[in-house]
Amino acid sequence: MNTKIQYLLPLIVLTFSTIISSCSSGDISDNTISEQQQNSSVSPQSENSATNQTSPAQTPISTSSQNTSGQTTKVTLYTIDDQCQDLIPKQTDVSADEPMKAAIGKILETQSNGDLSFAGYRASVNNGVATIDLRTAPESKRPIGGLSTCEQIALFGSLRKTLTSNASWNVKEVRFTEQGEELVF
Repeated sequence: MNTKIQYLLPLIVLTFSTIISSCSSGDISDNTISEQQQNSSVSPQSENSATNQTSPAQTPISTSSQNTSGQTTKVTLYTIDDQCQDLIPKQTDVSADEPMKAAIGKILETQSNGDLSFAGYRASVNNGVATIDLRTAPESKRPIGGLSTCEQIALFGSLRKTLTSNASWNVKEVRFTEQGEELVF
């Protein structure tokens, strides 16, 4: 019996180490997007607040070029904690012109890393249902379907919680697609 434990113990330690390292690989603290990715998408169009719909035009990930008035507003972004257990709220300034699109862009910026990178996205809201259509960059080494559970929570959980928690956006539900194809988790 002790012989089995001697062989199983290293295997268990290796398994836990792999799980922990996959969660920490989604670290969102200092990831950036290259200039090429920032400029590779079509510019966003203005939000139509009267019908509560955002433009379906593809939006670049960079949020810096989206603020034409120079004014900002505070929104609450939700990001995953270091243990990949909870989404933590954080107040941040975004463009007052299109705060929801700017918030989505900020979250996607934090999720882009050396293996997974986004070229842009499309966002629309219809009857309280937000649809975010993600566009991975051609040079992305990993597809969205290759994300670990922790990375999925960091990306999709952050987007969902951010959009539904900012009451002024009237988002009750969030759907995700990749180039029009629904993503199911």
